[in-house]
Amino acid sequence: MRKAWREPCSEQRDFLWPTSSLVAPWFPEDPSLERHFKGHRDAVTCVDFSLNTKQLASGSMDSCLMIWHMKPQSRAYRFAGHKDAVTCVNFSPSGHLLASGSRDKTVRIWIPNVKGESTVFRAHTATVRSVHFCSDGQSFVTASDDKTVKVWSTHRQKFLFSLSQHINWVRCARFSPDGRLIVSASDDKTVKLWDKTSRECVHSYCEHGGFVTYVDFHPSGTCIAAAGMDNTVKVWDVRTHRLLQHYQLHSAAVNALSFHPSGNYLLTASSDSTLKILDLMEGRLLYTLHGHQGPATTVAFSRTGEYFASGGSDEQVMVWKSNFDVVDYGEVTKVHRPPATLATSSRNLIWEALRKSNLCSPPWFWCMERLSSLGPEVQPEVDFPVPPGRGRSQESVQSQPQEPISMPQTLTSTLEHIVGQLDVLTQTVSILEQRLTLTEDKLKQCLENQQLIMQRTTP
Repeated sequence: MRKAWREPCSEQRDFLWPTSSLVAPWFPEDPSLERHFKGHRDAVTCVDFSLNTKQLASGSMDSCLMIWHMKPQSRAYRFAGHKDAVTCVNFSPSGHLLASGSRDKTVRIWIPNVKGESTVFRAHTATVRSVHFCSDGQSFVTASDDKTVKVWSTHRQKFLFSLSQHINWVRCARFSPDGRLIVSASDDKTVKLWDKTSRECVHSYCEHGGFVTYVDFHPSGTCIAAAGMDNTVKVWDVRTHRLLQHYQLHSAAVNALSFHPSGNYLLTASSDSTLKILDLMEGRLLYTLHGHQGPATTVAFSRTGEYFASGGSDEQVMVWKSNFDVVDYGEVTKVHRPPATLATSSRNLIWEALRKSNLCSPPWFWCMERLSSLGPEVQPEVDFPVPPGRGRSQESVQSQPQEPISMPQTLTSTLEHIVGQLDVLTQTVSILEQRLTLTEDKLKQCLENQQLIMQRTTP
C-alpha cells in the first residue's frame, strides 16, 4: 500500500504519490492511497460505490463498464453493452442495480453480478451525461446533450417526463435527498432547481462564468454545490437561494465534486490533475492530492465516507482512505500540534465543536460566513506546524519524519482553553452588539430625515 508524504506547507496539506517506495504520512488523519485499479483502455469518466462499499463501478471512454471488488484478489467484472463511451454510473440505494449512461444516447440498468444482464432505456436524442437514482430507488433522473432532464420509473421501465428549460447541453442532474427536488447543471452557464411534483423550475443560479460541469445536493438537502469550467466551486442555499461559499482553488476546470456523508467536507476533481478536499465548516482548503497523470475527471465518496474514489484521463481508478474524518481532533492536537500553536488558536476548538456536531447546513454556513466577515477577532485560525527539515531534499524529509509532540493534560490547560473559548464568544457578542447599535442609529437617522422631508413637502 502506498501512502502519502507531505510537502511543507503553512496553509494546507499537499500530497504527491510516488510510483515506488513506501512513504509514511505525516499525520494519521491524512488521506492515503489504498488501491488503484487498471483495466480501462481509455479515460475514466465516472465512479460510484455500492451501498456496502464492497463494489466500485467505473465507466470509461472505452465503452465499457467495470465493477471492481474491494476485496483483494477478486476479479473485476467488465460489462460491454454500450456502443459508445460510458459517461456516468450510479448504484441504486439498495445496491442491487447499477445505472449507466452513454454517448450512444441510451441508459442501461444492470444487475451488478457476473452475468451482467441489463435493460435498455431510450428517449434521449443525444449523449446521456448523467444518471442518478432517487433515494427510494423507484425512479431515476438523467441529463443529456439534447438539452433536457428526464425522469424515469425504475421498475416499470418507462420514461415519465422531461424538464426542458435549459438552452444548451445539460451535463448533470441530481435528486435531493428527500426526492422532492431536482438540480441540473448546463453549458448554458446556469444551475436550475426543479420541483419534481409540479415539474416547474423553482430557481436559476446564474453566477458561473462558464459551463457548469457538475452539481450535487448537500446531504442535508438544504444546499447545493456546483463546479464549473471557470475553475470555481460555488455553494448555495436552496431555500434562500443565497450564495454561501465560493472557491477558486483549482488552476483548470473543475470536472466533478462529492460531498462527504457528514456534510462537513467537499471533494473536487480538476483538469489540473489534482483532487482537493475542502473543509466546508471553516471554508478553507484542507488537502491537495496529486495522483493522476493528466486531468482528474471524476470523484465519489463511499456511502460511509470512509473511502473515496477518483478516475482520470490516465485510465486509472484510485481508491483512497479518508482518515481525516475519523481521527478524534482532540487526540490529534495533543499528539501533533506544538504548544505554541495550541496556545494561539484556542478559537479553533469552537469551530471544531461545530464541525463535530454536524451543524453544517444553513443557517450555520451563513452564520460562519458572517462571523468571518467581522474581522480577525472571530475568524478561525489556519495553523499547521511545519515539519522539520523544510528546505531540505525530499529524501531528507522522508527519512526524518516529525516526532510527535505530547501535551501534558492538566487542569490548568483545560481551564485556559475554556477561558479562551469564552473570550471569543464574548468578543463575538460584543461586535454583533456594536453593529446592531450602529444599524439602529442609522435607521433612526433615516426616519428622522424622512420626517423632515415630508414636513417640507407638505403645504
